[in-house]
Amino acid sequence: MRTTGNKRSPCPSFRLREVASMYFTMIMVFLVILVVALQGTAPRENYFPYKVPLDPQSFLELSWNVSYPEQVVHFQLLVKEPKFGLLFGMSDRGEFENADLAVLWSDGHSSYFGDAWSDEKGQLHLDSQQDYQLLKAHRTPEGLYLVFKRAFSTCDPKDYLIEDGTVHLIYGILEKPVRSLQAINISALHKGLQRVQLLKPNISTPELPRDMKTMEIRAPDVVIPSQETTYWCYMVELPDSFPRHHIVMYEPVITAGNEAIVHHMEVFQCAAEFDSFPHYNGPCDSKMKPDRLNYCRHVLAAWAMGAQAFYYPEEAGLAFGGPGSSKYLRLEIHYHNPLVFKGRQDSSGIRLYYTATLRRYDAGIMELGLVYTPVMAIPPGEAGFLLNGYCTDKCTQVALPPAGIHIFASQLHTHLTGRKVVTILSREGREREVVNADNHYSPHFQGDVLITTCMYNTEDRNQATVGGFSITDEMCVNYVHYYPQTQLELCKSAVDSGYLQRYFNLVNRFNDEEICMCPQTSVTQQFSSIPWNAFNRDVLKSLYDFAPISMHCNKSSAVRFPVCMGPSKILNSFKNWALDVAVLECRMLQ
Repeated sequence: MRTTGNKRSPCPSFRLREVASMYFTMIMVFLVILVVALQGTAPRENYFPYKVPLDPQSFLELSWNVSYPEQVVHFQLLVKEPKFGLLFGMSDRGEFENADLAVLWSDGHSSYFGDAWSDEKGQLHLDSQQDYQLLKAHRTPEGLYLVFKRAFSTCDPKDYLIEDGTVHLIYGILEKPVRSLQAINISALHKGLQRVQLLKPNISTPELPRDMKTMEIRAPDVVIPSQETTYWCYMVELPDSFPRHHIVMYEPVITAGNEAIVHHMEVFQCAAEFDSFPHYNGPCDSKMKPDRLNYCRHVLAAWAMGAQAFYYPEEAGLAFGGPGSSKYLRLEIHYHNPLVFKGRQDSSGIRLYYTATLRRYDAGIMELGLVYTPVMAIPPGEAGFLLNGYCTDKCTQVALPPAGIHIFASQLHTHLTGRKVVTILSREGREREVVNADNHYSPHFQGDVLITTCMYNTEDRNQATVGGFSITDEMCVNYVHYYPQTQLELCKSAVDSGYLQRYFNLVNRFNDEEICMCPQTSVTQQFSSIPWNAFNRDVLKSLYDFAPISMHCNKSSAVRFPVCMGPSKILNSFKNWALDVAVLECRMLQ
């Protein structure tokens, strides 16, 4: 149930008598803890720099702070409409079974707080070791504030180990009073899930220049469409003769009340080859959107839910403005509106901090991973399906300087089924450096290669999940921040679509169900008609591992570098894969 991998402090062993004594002592303490009379030391004011809404309506808002010297996370939970209690905690994949929970409940007269856990059936139990420590609880006009803390590692087998990477936070609302902890029925609760990175990088904030200015790139009172997924595009024009500057920091500006709807945002600069761009304000997929906006792909800032302000190192900044630079910018906002709110207005965006005092290096942002295309799909019912996106040596040799680049930050992004994202550097077929983590490796190419691997879990889905822009589709992206800047903006891959059609043909031959492959049938429709047996799953995995790929080695103008893929080890691997499939065909026909 619990994750492992981080270095942790040694956990002492307890004798049975000591454990029993601690258990009954904690029960006595637990029963007399009232929300109005608490002990402990609450963090100082403004101690919670990280914030995220837990539910789509923003009734629950979580803020937190990380203390690395103490190895402790301090939580502040705002309950805007307090009822009769709530559950908050962590589990491996966001399930309410085998979960580590802090529970606040009321019997109608008194309120209680305690550390609990759930078994494989979802039944709640009081934890003999109380590691969620309530520090403060008070009501304000905004709602009920709860402040509590929890150590990274507690040496309690019932507790979740807080470590680097995504943490699945779960919550449940008690609508009625309950007489005891055991009387809480988890299945009857209004509950949900939020994914966050609790442990933020422990780095110091660079000193900002004295001549720093700010600029807000914000959408002008957008009425968010009443649909689950919307990408909104808004064009901005810099002042005439805007000189060259360096962006040294940026942060999100979210309209109050929309924190749970604004999923991610990006600011792009347009290609300098064009003298003008239309002032468009509308959905990015609208037929009314001018085609010229497709040439606005140079990333100036990228933010996703849960992220905070982004600082550049003191030696580098992201250049914009001046000769040879377009004065046109495009803001793109992804609205995730699962409750389909109507008439909700939004003016969110990104605030840029910039300086005229140019730094030593121009920084760049490079997008790695998989192309947003349905040819990359995850079958349903998968516990840990892996997809790889390649930035091959054929691209890096043409687009990057001989002396190389210095990567100083990265931002990872998937959608709902994503579990792990890893980018590694491979040189001469061997792993040289882990950009993020190393959970999967496959040496397909020679030379310098950046391989981004994403792991997905689709156990709760009955249809294939395809790559795309919708929140129910999937992405595999790593925004890499580096210097010195190059023209390389996007280095991503996808399996060759022709070989995917061979997969559909093969599946069609060896399954009783007919897969429609009419000319007008989309890849998504073909995936949806596949009967997902073991054979079809294994062949698709093999296809993604060994089939030729289509490389996107693009400049910010959307023009591709003149890359000749040529033969590579992956093609030879595919020959073996094709031979194996041919042998399998013969055996099945006999």
